[in-house]
Amino acid sequence: MSIAVIYGSTRENGNTEWLTELAINDLPVEKIYLREYNILPIKDERHTKAGFQEVTDQYNIIIDKVLKHDILIFATPIYWYSMSGTMKLFIDRWSQTLRDKDRPAFREELAKKSAYVIAVGGDKPTIKALPMIQQFQYICDFFNMAFESYIIGKASKPGEIPNDSKAIAAAREMNASLKNKLKLN
Repeated sequence: MSIAVIYGSTRENGNTEWLTELAINDLPVEKIYLREYNILPIKDERHTKAGFQEVTDQYNIIIDKVLKHDILIFATPIYWYSMSGTMKLFIDRWSQTLRDKDRPAFREELAKKSAYVIAVGGDKPTIKALPMIQQFQYICDFFNMAFESYIIGKASKPGEIPNDSKAIAAAREMNASLKNKLKLN
């Protein structure tokens, strides 16, 4: 089994990244920082005669990396009560991949994966981020992907996440669970 961490923050070394690093400590993972790639917005051509047209950006590089792994960890700051725009842009493109003739088994490949979410925000995130968690659950349900668990941390300013003892405990628990899953104990 292998793990990919998909980082949706535009800030390097932010609170979400810090909490995620705690959750994946001593685990073999591939880290994918969406901010390092050019991902263009989806142009909805599902209902046109020609269908989706090829997009010249780096999205296919990312999706190829993601599809190699069994476990996906989506790490996103909570922006305006949802996932980051960078993360949403990436997931929106899945609509195009569903119809990509070069990836005919995309849905089936995602169905074999397990997903986790780690999110950090500042305005009562354990309550106000729940619709975003539900959104990830719906995305996983759509693909028959197992939605394993999530962590919501509280932090607004850089460097505040170490003050959230509940999120830290949850990250350590996720780490132990993942180690057990990978049989690293």
